[in-house]
Amino acid sequence: MKCRNFLYPSKKRIFAANLDFMNTFEQFNLPKSVQKAIDDLGFVTPTPIQKKSFSVIMSGRDMMGIAQTGTGKTFAYLLPLLKLYKFTPTDTPKIVILVPTRELVVQVVEEVEKLTKYMSVRTIGIFGGVNINTQKKSVYQGIDILVGTPGRVMDLALDSVIRFDDTQKLVIDEFDEMLNLGFRVQLTSILAMMSRNKRQNILFSATMTDEVDAILNDFFDFPEEVTLSASGTPLENIKQITYNVPNFNTKLNLLIHLLETDESMERILVFVNNKKISDMVHERIEEQFEGQFGVIHSNKSQNYRLSTMASFQEGNLRGIITTDIMARGLDISNISHVINFEAPEMPELYMHRIGRTGRADAAGTAISFITPREDDFKTEVEELMGQLLEIVKFPEVVEISTKLIEPEKDKQPIKFLLKKPKLDGDGAFHEKSKKNKKVNLGGPSKTKKKVSGSVNRNMLKTRDKKRKDKK
Repeated sequence: MKCRNFLYPSKKRIFAANLDFMNTFEQFNLPKSVQKAIDDLGFVTPTPIQKKSFSVIMSGRDMMGIAQTGTGKTFAYLLPLLKLYKFTPTDTPKIVILVPTRELVVQVVEEVEKLTKYMSVRTIGIFGGVNINTQKKSVYQGIDILVGTPGRVMDLALDSVIRFDDTQKLVIDEFDEMLNLGFRVQLTSILAMMSRNKRQNILFSATMTDEVDAILNDFFDFPEEVTLSASGTPLENIKQITYNVPNFNTKLNLLIHLLETDESMERILVFVNNKKISDMVHERIEEQFEGQFGVIHSNKSQNYRLSTMASFQEGNLRGIITTDIMARGLDISNISHVINFEAPEMPELYMHRIGRTGRADAAGTAISFITPREDDFKTEVEELMGQLLEIVKFPEVVEISTKLIEPEKDKQPIKFLLKKPKLDGDGAFHEKSKKNKKVNLGGPSKTKKKVSGSVNRNMLKTRDKKRKDKK
């Protein structure tokens, strides 16, 4: 009996120790170099998608991961790939990672460099918008892990600068967004170039569409699906509210009011739908909050975009006004508020936008400004999530503008530039003149035919001579 009382607490302690072990990165039995890098980063507990993906990727099977943004997808594929990585004396990439945007290339390269801090791994990031010759020189020096956008990777592959002879692992991240951005041709071309090699394909997407399914059927070998949550599942730690607003200028008044009165709005992303609107909003906000907001869209240079993001990350900016270029994949910490100044074009993009806040178990707030024209979008989002969005009363102190911008004005009917018939004083058509009343009844025309050319003149001379001879 005493023996049992002595052993039971020991078993309990062993069970607790095993449970703690299973909740840390040590459960993956990573190489010491990778584990040390994780310890340096201060990460202890893997996320659910990292746990679910690890064994599948380690098995060597093709994998399709469906997970929302902000769930730790980058480490979900990097950790098992680095455990499987073996040095080979070649200069072509062993691991190729494709992402949709330049910002994501920079971010993923940074994450790879953090995890390979104690490894001998050559990592290069390539993307469009910069000198291709500079990137060629970097590639010629040798690559182990290549991170790039589909367009620039395909350009370098077509020039035979990049070869995939030794590529063992292909990762396609934010797959649905690549298709939305029009990268289907580049993706299929790259996959076709790699088709000669036996490799493992790993795909991550936030949504499952027919296009995604078609690519999987054509190029993947019986992929195993790893699903974290349904596409429209709302993030529970994000408070979602909406304001009914009549027009663009009233939205600006409301945004300025919230920024002036809500002290909790410390780190903000303001989403709009296009470059022109983002510049208009930034110009107006800059008048009230000089130097506090940056603006990012595809017309801005790469250096400007990266420096703006760095300033925001370091706390030198209060917020960024941007298009959906920042809605996917980017890991920007401690976003307090996401504001949908305009409703996105697709309901799924709403999920990606609000996913910028409420990350790593932190609380966040998503605010949407909805005009009558955007009501249908609100309904679609509610159907996607299976819940209603809370409507907040419009503040009485905010001025409601009656001035409309050009896209809000009702389109006028096209005026046909046709000459209208003249009307007389009674509104009837003018009667045709006597000359124009004649009716063509057919028959030979009395109009003389025009004769031209030397041949015809000779014929006339011959005819006249014959007439004289007869006389």
